[in-house]
Amino acid sequence: MPALNVEFSDRELEDLRQIAKERGTSMKALVREAAAADIARHRALQEGAEAFRRFFASHADEFAAAFPDDEPSVKGEGRAA
Repeated sequence: MPALNVEFSDRELEDLRQIAKERGTSMKALVREAAAADIARHRALQEGAEAFRRFFASHADEFAAAFPDDEPSVKGEGRAA
């Protein structure tokens, strides 16, 4: 399995030791769980953003009607040719 060396300050390392001890786990397991949780959070945010983009795109006309002041101006509008 690939590995990654991560550097911590003395304070961070001591905090990790203390937390791992309190949880009854190893420092390695603690750091891996934290990284895995962040990866899962990142994926969920990406999926949520994509779901929002799809929803917004499928309801673009409704949003434009409800919030006309937020619509971009049409190029050339109000300009003399």
